[in-house]
Amino acid sequence: MVEDLAVTAAVAAARDHWRYRGQQRPPFAQTPAPGQVSVWDFPRPPRLEPVDERLRVLGGEILLAETSKGYRVLETAGAPTYYFPPEDVAVAELTATGSRTLCEWKGLAQGFSWRHVQPAAWCYVRTFVEFSAIRGWYAFYPAELCCFVGDQPAGPQPGGYYGGWVTPELCGPIKGSPGSGHW
Repeated sequence: MVEDLAVTAAVAAARDHWRYRGQQRPPFAQTPAPGQVSVWDFPRPPRLEPVDERLRVLGGEILLAETSKGYRVLETAGAPTYYFPPEDVAVAELTATGSRTLCEWKGLAQGFSWRHVQPAAWCYVRTFVEFSAIRGWYAFYPAELCCFVGDQPAGPQPGGYYGGWVTPELCGPIKGSPGSGHW
């Protein structure tokens, strides 16, 4: 059985350091055009929600993941991250890298590579209770993999650290670029 993580003083301090929390757009945020949504309207703490559209990830011609039962996480200033249930992922194609990261909102993640692509994916192996629905689910970096929301290709979030999927309806700026770490 996988345990939920406890909120420690260090985690609470990490959660408290964020300046923007989705209640008000900062002066430098772009105004959304019709049909767009501002990443500055996404909440912090992040929100987990089901995705109605089909999600796909391709490594070259190889289908790594496809689902119509996905989730996405919305967080202030970031592009949404999309999660796939393990039964809809070609898990045998992925190799655990030994890298681990701790998100102060979601939990402890294990990193994965795919062939020459590293990082390619991650999976939360321990979560805070609010994100237990995606424990054991996989998310993919769109920098070198082809990721799709419906038929719309998704690009990578700036900077390479975050795994958000950038699609045309998003309005930013989106965190990840140099100087945006405090957003």
